[in-house]
Amino acid sequence: MASLSGAQVLAQALKQQGVQVVFGIVGIPVVEIAEAIQAEGIKFIGFRNEQSCSYAASAWGYLTQQPGVCLAVSGPGVVHALAGVVHSQVNTWPMVLIGGACETTLEGAGAFQEFRQVEMCRPYTKYAARPATIGHIPAVVERAFTCAVAGRPGASYIDLPADMIQGQVSQAVDPAPRFAPAVGMADAAAVARAAALLAAAKSPLLVVGKGAAYARAEAQIRALVDKYQAPFLPTPMGKGVVPDDHPRNASSARSAALAGADVIVLLGARVNWLLHFGRRFAPTAKLIQIDVCPEEMGVNVPVAVGLVGHLPLVVQQLTDALAGPFVADPEGSEFVRGLAAQGRKNAERQNERYLSDELPMSYYRAFAEIKRRLPEDVVLVSEGANTMDIARTVFDFQLPRRRLDCATFANMGVGMGYAIAAQSFYVGSRVVAVVGDSAFGFSAMELETAVRARLPLVVVVINNSGIYFGLDQEQYEERRDVLPSTALTPEVRYELIAEAVGAKGYLVRTPEELGGAMDAALKSDGLSLINCLIKPGGQQKLDFKWMATK
Repeated sequence: MASLSGAQVLAQALKQQGVQVVFGIVGIPVVEIAEAIQAEGIKFIGFRNEQSCSYAASAWGYLTQQPGVCLAVSGPGVVHALAGVVHSQVNTWPMVLIGGACETTLEGAGAFQEFRQVEMCRPYTKYAARPATIGHIPAVVERAFTCAVAGRPGASYIDLPADMIQGQVSQAVDPAPRFAPAVGMADAAAVARAAALLAAAKSPLLVVGKGAAYARAEAQIRALVDKYQAPFLPTPMGKGVVPDDHPRNASSARSAALAGADVIVLLGARVNWLLHFGRRFAPTAKLIQIDVCPEEMGVNVPVAVGLVGHLPLVVQQLTDALAGPFVADPEGSEFVRGLAAQGRKNAERQNERYLSDELPMSYYRAFAEIKRRLPEDVVLVSEGANTMDIARTVFDFQLPRRRLDCATFANMGVGMGYAIAAQSFYVGSRVVAVVGDSAFGFSAMELETAVRARLPLVVVVINNSGIYFGLDQEQYEERRDVLPSTALTPEVRYELIAEAVGAKGYLVRTPEELGGAMDAALKSDGLSLINCLIKPGGQQKLDFKWMATK
């Protein structure tokens, strides 16, 4: 019987777990792993920076409910990839990082890129281990994947020394079976209490979090909204679980909805900075929280009823327990009417921003040109400070898991990794990344990765020449001796980077130029980058209304 290397045993174990793609960067000692992975028919996408490929693996976990796999070299490679590990752990998305390590016989001798990687990763993962032998690799892989998806999802780490990767076994290694995580329903008595609260509510609100999107609870939540007829408010990555064009969508009156609700149902949403720690809720509001994690109950705001279980099952339980809408005529509800009126007022103000002829363009004017051209099934990657913050109020989604942003951990640099992962999964849809110029700088060279992988991304760099705010050329020259910390070089030619790696680049300054470039990019079967110059903003006082607690 032919012998197998440790790399081959690992590749077969990954295939047994259903892995379709691995994102990574090769080097000593993991080149053999990538080659073995490819020999098993698993796609390998080689990146230019470990942070980006770890973010790609993180996004893959969110989109597929299966652990995204990242491969990194030892030492600095694992350190860089830790960004995506922590990102996955905080966002509760399944991911497995595989890191090379120095030979076991050289540990403590100052080996090449030697580092205590298992110890480093353990605090930020659900599972971190090194196989004891080559024959132990499949069992460790199974444990890593099981821990990543079971219960509250998260990250795992597998450490593989060079002598184990290159070592041989003379007999076949039994593959570990795939694990199917168990799912549970909520306590029936607690469901009844929640239904009673909702039946008595005068101004209920459903808050749809990204956990609902991850759990694929869209059918059950749409049925709940349609039956109960309560307004709903999606968090940024919860958009599309219920179509944004649904008449009960309260996004346009977000502040009024949070402040006016007397019963709030949290559907896979955490009461963290994204919901202002609950400090914008009415003081007398009662919370019903549905989550897979019992420890999440009551964080920052006490809950009246906590429903622990698999979100689709628990939402179905709650829907079945409700007799009907919270009022016989939802349109006659003062709460619903008030939200609708506030929403119309806010929408009119927004529409005025969309129509501005001022040059350079504003964020809103640029986004309007992009928005009207996007197909309904578009996957939008949104990254940046102002770019992401403003975009969440502009772009609508009718399908779940079609908006990706920095999520709970709020880290910049995720954009290109996300886009590559999304296009690898949504093969038949267009992926459009709308990113700020400062954010794009974290991962710009992944344009080459996407071109090499033949991914037809559309990347729009919203270029205001700064972090939050930039300076125009005249202001920049006047203050060049002591530039504001937020300033970048004015009007950097990002489109030329795209052209340098074989993509199509566009430089646009007007709505007409932006519209034409978007039309051409969406028709192209290759990668396109649009460098969209907008108003820099000058030196302003930073004001983060999204993060305000009052």
